[in-house]
Amino acid sequence: MPSPFPGMNPFLEVSELWSEFHSRMIVAIADTLDETLSRQYRVAVEKRVYLDQGDETVLIGIPDVVVMAPTAVTTQTAVLATPMTVEVPIAEEVQERYLEIREAATGRVVTVIELLSPKNKRSGTGRDAYLQKRQQIMISQTHLVEIDLLRAGVPLPMIGGVASDYRILVSPSTVRPKAQLYAFTLRQPIPAIAIPLDQSATISLDLQPLLHRVYDRARFELAIDYTESITPKLPEEDRVWLSSFIAEETRKELS
Repeated sequence: MPSPFPGMNPFLEVSELWSEFHSRMIVAIADTLDETLSRQYRVAVEKRVYLDQGDETVLIGIPDVVVMAPTAVTTQTAVLATPMTVEVPIAEEVQERYLEIREAATGRVVTVIELLSPKNKRSGTGRDAYLQKRQQIMISQTHLVEIDLLRAGVPLPMIGGVASDYRILVSPSTVRPKAQLYAFTLRQPIPAIAIPLDQSATISLDLQPLLHRVYDRARFELAIDYTESITPKLPEEDRVWLSSFIAEETRKELS
């Protein structure tokens, strides 16, 4: 069954499901583009790998007992203590997949398509790594498409635009620093976009049916409890709409 929402499904944004949704959506986008692109191009699924230490705060345990020599003893005595429990930060290898549309004959990267992850939208190694790559693309002849289907975190830098739940940035290299921003809310369908290619050519990408297809094939309805609250919390007006929407969808299923 397709996702019950008209646009992005906010229950897919939870950490337990996002990684799987991200991987499946990346492949679905690649397959759809492959079906439409001419033989002049091919779509490659690439990955960015970095080490992320997460929270830099080192947790230090408090010792249960400390045994020390009495201060009245004048002879040199070794200080004995029970070991305290600490945690040693272990860097986690993070892999983030993205797409490259390449010129088949030369391998030249024409367009990069990114589906942002939570680490790209909060301070730390993940955001720093992505911003560095983003800047490299911005000063090149490669087009960039940046898909943000996450309400949480800090949106990527841009001048102008409006506040929105979700956004898609299309940045053709030929018009930089200008770019097209598709801003949409929880209640709106994900807009179809034009993916820039060579010489002002474009190819259409409709993400909404892809999301429904991924949701159906992954059987996400079996993993989601629509009675649970979602994070980040919605504004009151959207929370009321969400509750009413889910109740109506439930009624339809039972009737």
